Amino acid sequence: MKHKNIFVACDTSNLSEIKKIIKQTQTKKLNVVPKFGLQFFYSKSGRKFLEKFKKDFWLDLKINDIPQTALSALDSLKDLKRCKYITVHVNGGLEMLKVIKKKTKSINKDLKVLGVTILTSLNNKSLKEMGHTKSVEQLVLKQAGLIKKSGCDGIVCSAQEAKMVRKKFKKLFIVTPGIRLPGDNANDQSRVMTPNDAFKSKVSGIVIGRSLIKGNIKNNTQRLIDHLNK
Repeated sequence: MKHKNIFVACDTSNLSEIKKIIKQTQTKKLNVVPKFGLQFFYSKSGRKFLEKFKKDFWLDLKINDIPQTALSALDSLKDLKRCKYITVHVNGGLEMLKVIKKKTKSINKDLKVLGVTILTSLNNKSLKEMGHTKSVEQLVLKQAGLIKKSGCDGIVCSAQEAKMVRKKFKKLFIVTPGIRLPGDNANDQSRVMTPNDAFKSKVSGIVIGRSLIKGNIKNNTQRLIDHLNK
């Protein structure tokens, strides 16, 4: 299981909780990388903590702006030496994706840019309300094409679209959020899947949050290990 990328969503602004999540999800049986989102990054202690963090991490900012502003945002993060993954939103367009990928080469050659597609909290009804005429699947496939064309390293999409994306884009790094252990509540997610089902869809990695960090973290991590061993 060490070859399976497990990204744990550290969704809290509480620094002591962050440290607890990182410590208690570490295991020799899994390749666990912490993912820090807006909640922690925007917190008073979040930015400072990441400056000194000694392990690889994913910074999930979903950058989405005009190209020059997006570039300036990326440039302001260059001191975060152990940031290995960063997210940008495909809604920013092809030019924004291209300039961000080009910029990362001069900041950190190991930094991977992942393009976020349709959020897993959305479904076809949500898209229609927003004025879209295409389905989730159609839009995600279109966005995957933009990610590939831009030279970005990977895509963030629901596991329900991953199989379709993998079929067309054989080498793309695919990460799926909206992952729940069997029996866990979907909460605000509309398109969810279990870890095993996601990996059967040939994803490169999964993002798992509440199923791990709510309650007993060590027990939840063991539940994940047992589930993946089935």
